[in-house]
Amino acid sequence: MSEETSKNLSREERLAAKLRENLRRRKAQGRAIDSESRDNGVSKDDAGG
Repeated sequence: MSEETSKNLSREERLAAKLRENLRRRKAQGRAIDSESRDNGVSKDDAGG
């Protein structure tokens, strides 16, 4: 395996890890917003979502 190939692989691994982290964060935000809107008695449609 050449140095460039291993460099690209580590780049892809880094990107994949960042995507997973971003997905987790967005899911957590969505859950927080959903539970907040439920607490306020507003449905997703009423909240513009």
